[in-house]
This record gives sequence, C-alpha cells and structure tokens, in this order.
Amino acid sequence: MQVLDASAVIYAWDNYPPEQLPGIWDWLAEEIRQTRLVIPDVALDEVGHKIPECRAWLRAQQIHILPTSEAVLLEALRLKTLIGVDGERYNPKGVDENDLIIVASARLFGSELISNEARQAGQQVPAKCKIPAVCAMAQVDVRCLNFLEYLKRSGRVFR
Repeated sequence: MQVLDASAVIYAWDNYPPEQLPGIWDWLAEEIRQTRLVIPDVALDEVGHKIPECRAWLRAQQIHILPTSEAVLLEALRLKTLIGVDGERYNPKGVDENDLIIVASARLFGSELISNEARQAGQQVPAKCKIPAVCAMAQVDVRCLNFLEYLKRSGRVFR
C-alpha cells in the first residue's frame, strides 16, 4: 500500500490530464480499487482546495481515506518534536502540520509515501525539511518517492 500526498495527486492531475491520458487514470483507479493507493483525510482536503474536480474523481473511485486518528496525531507530535517545531511556529520552508500528519499516517501503516515535494540535498536545519527529507530521517524511516518514480516503477505501458 502506498500513501498519497496531495502534491503527488496534483502533479499527476496537472501533468497527465485524464482526458488526454485515460490509460494512466484507469490504472490509478484500479490501484485505488485494490487499496494499493490510499490518502489521508488532510491530503484529500488539500487536493479539494486546489482542484475540486480531482477530489471528486478520487471520491468517485472510492479511495480509502485514512482518518486522522489519535495514534496518527501522537506520531505527528513526535515528528514535530523531532524536527524542532516550537508550538505552532512552523518554518515556511519546511513541513507544516498537515505534512506531519501525512508522514505519520504512512509511518504508522508501514507504507511508502508518494510526494512531489522538493527533494533537499543535505538539509541541515530539521525545521526546514520538506516531506522527503523528514521521511529520510533515521527516526522516521519512511520510503518516499515521487509520482514519476511510482509510475516508472510500475513497469506499466500505456498506449
């Protein structure tokens, strides 16, 4: 099972338009039906704020929505402490509360995370880390790949 971040879904919608590349979206629909792709509730909300028709498509496919449970919130709090966020003072160059909930969801479900947030080479300030850098921390250890990596790894050929 892979957990979707809003950035990956939005990237896919913008770069692989369903009306032009329906084969990709048929495949994604099957991945959703088989529960190989799931999305945290906060990520689905983010998608809906930016591209309501994409959220409607995800809902029409009956994507499994991961709730923000108490266990997820506790893990997100652990991650927040790990990266040194004080109170609600998130660094604008790093993750925010929703990002930590998304990473926490992937970690608790033992899943990979698909995120198109920027990769940061050698980020030294934990509070400035984006999702991929947080995932790569030894205390987090969540495999993170972007949508194109996920697509290539599938080995699928779309005609």
